[in-house]
Amino acid sequence: MLSTLRNPTFRHLFAAQLVALLGTGLATVALGLLAWQLAGDNAGAVLGTALAIKMVAYVTLAPVAAAIAERLPRRAFLVALDLIRAGVIACLPFVDQVWQVYVLIFALQAASAGFTPAFQAVIPDVLKDEEDYTNALSLLRLAEDLEQLASPILAALLMTVVSFPVLFAGTVAGFVASALLVVTARLPERTRAENSHFWADVTKGIRIYTATPRLRGLMVMEAAVAAAGAMVYVNTVVLVKARLGLGEEAVALAFAGFGAGSMLAAFLLPRILTRLDDRPVMIGGAALMVAGVALVPMVGSLASLIALWAVIGFGFSLTQTPIGRIINRSAREADRGAVFAAQFALSHACWLVTYPLAGWIGASAGLSAAAIMLAVIGAAGVVAVLRLWPAQNQSVLPHVHPDLPPDHPHLAEHGPQHAHAVVIDDLHRRWPKAA
Repeated sequence: MLSTLRNPTFRHLFAAQLVALLGTGLATVALGLLAWQLAGDNAGAVLGTALAIKMVAYVTLAPVAAAIAERLPRRAFLVALDLIRAGVIACLPFVDQVWQVYVLIFALQAASAGFTPAFQAVIPDVLKDEEDYTNALSLLRLAEDLEQLASPILAALLMTVVSFPVLFAGTVAGFVASALLVVTARLPERTRAENSHFWADVTKGIRIYTATPRLRGLMVMEAAVAAAGAMVYVNTVVLVKARLGLGEEAVALAFAGFGAGSMLAAFLLPRILTRLDDRPVMIGGAALMVAGVALVPMVGSLASLIALWAVIGFGFSLTQTPIGRIINRSAREADRGAVFAAQFALSHACWLVTYPLAGWIGASAGLSAAAIMLAVIGAAGVVAVLRLWPAQNQSVLPHVHPDLPPDHPHLAEHGPQHAHAVVIDDLHRRWPKAA
């Protein structure tokens, strides 16, 4: 896996992602403390609203940002968004009203909605070999999981000598360092798509996504993952404190169990994916998450909760890490950024629904009821994936083009009835039927 870091461009991009993630983790801790300073006992409501603003920005702006990215130099786009994020974070220590937090959070997440899909789309252009790309996806997943463990520890250590607003300075430094690392990376030139209207580019990723069977299955899978994952992210603190009667250290240990399971799966995935196709691995991971959530009513100790969260974390990584491989096979190089943006928007739309659902059901009907309801939703999603994502290999499909004239160059090259790897593009606006 580490051999992928021999590629100097990926090494710079990986380091950029690492320092940006660490900075974001520090900001998460500092934002919670800032909300407490501004709103006191209503800090939870402030953070919940900020989370909703984050998801709305992701869902609505990612496709727009992808269309803008297609019209700008790749390096300049990424660096500019890193610097915008640094500038927004630099303003947070000076706010004194809750509404100011909301405005800055929207600006921050708008920049992230542009940066993340564009960054994801660069990696397969840098690492053309699928084995190297798979290793890179696993390394990036490991980095995200390590950040969730390291950032709170680093924040706690820093706050023994400085006050919490200084944590925002660490975040600014992380984004600036990320920008510098992107500047020094030799990014491949973007493959330009055909000239088209801006709105067509905004909707292009969604159109490709919804017209491709395996991507439709992936979309439903994201709903199942979000249903299961929301139980972990929303209700862990309630499980630990209300049901088990334990303190904040136990909350951290439970989340650590989830992170450890995810890291183990990310470490094993490159080897697993040399033996199995993506589809059974990802469906198995989603089923594992759903089964784990269904067992939440049986949790009676911290050890059982940590073990269960580790199982769910393992399933989470099995479903999320290979996503880049699926998108890479489902779009032309010129369209890849738009499809990554569509994945980013649609997956966060699922979380936008399941986050409040997990909280509302848990608060009104109890944690066991929330777990069962989310497990049912997740199980329905897994069943839908089995129907929407065909089991047979769909990389090469026999098909015809009744809409093209006989002398069209595509037919001249391949013949009237032909087979080749199919992606949705100008010649294949719908998934072709077999000849």
